[in-house]
Amino acid sequence: MIGARRQAAEWARTGQAVPPRIDVLIPTTGRIAELAVTLAGLAAQDSPSFRVVLSDQSDDAASRTSPSVQAMVRVLEAQGREVMQLAHLPRRGIAEHRQFLFEQSSAPHVLFLDDDIWLEPGSLQRMHDAIETLGCGFVGLAPQGLSYLDDERPEQRRGYEPWHGAVEPERMRPGGPQMSRLPLHNAANLVHLARDMEMPPNGWQAYHVAWVGGCVLYGRAALAEAGAFEFWRTAPLLHSGEDVAAEWRVMDRHGGAGLLPSGAVHLEAPTTLPERPVDLFELVFASDP
Repeated sequence: MIGARRQAAEWARTGQAVPPRIDVLIPTTGRIAELAVTLAGLAAQDSPSFRVVLSDQSDDAASRTSPSVQAMVRVLEAQGREVMQLAHLPRRGIAEHRQFLFEQSSAPHVLFLDDDIWLEPGSLQRMHDAIETLGCGFVGLAPQGLSYLDDERPEQRRGYEPWHGAVEPERMRPGGPQMSRLPLHNAANLVHLARDMEMPPNGWQAYHVAWVGGCVLYGRAALAEAGAFEFWRTAPLLHSGEDVAAEWRVMDRHGGAGLLPSGAVHLEAPTTLPERPVDLFELVFASDP
């Protein structure tokens, strides 16, 4: 299969590089164990072809000297994946960091993957199949907290609304009626939904979202057309919600969807952004009611 990872018997061989269909963009700061787990999840993905761009904003670029992180980098490279390891300082906020990563990309699709997400094998292929089939601006796997596996929240799952047919553009704004979809991504709600729907092993279902955090695959052209994360230039240094603003701009033009089953697991580690005084999406759309 073109773009499939090389197996262990082939790790010492060299071959012609396959152009990546996806650039996996990972911003990281101060996480080592979690980042190694994230990379291990990518190493379990078979196809399509992908490249990893890792950008570290730690003061000492700790990921470059971490044995666990570098071991997984070597595994990915042995499998035939290119891995770019970058240091990016000074810190100008997470929106600027995401824009920097976007500017390093060239593949037809870009996956923004947080450094505390493990992906089930087959997740990358499922996302790629979905975005190619649906022709929308992005698809996302909302990360699930498996510590909540026994925490049933049927009232939060009522906001689930599948897409039937094509994914259409949606106008998303702060306080809009679509915000009622937010609880759907809490805890392990999507795991329970997939169970109740008896999802087939390799199947997927697109559904309406308010937004998706942590694991979002964009059509690169669609994200570029929407301005990507260029709004960082007028943003305060401390902020969150930059991913929401970018997704909503893409949804305005091309639509976006979540996917069931998710297959993305949140490691439930402490946040590296403890100060979040500004929801950036509210600023970006303040003058666009």
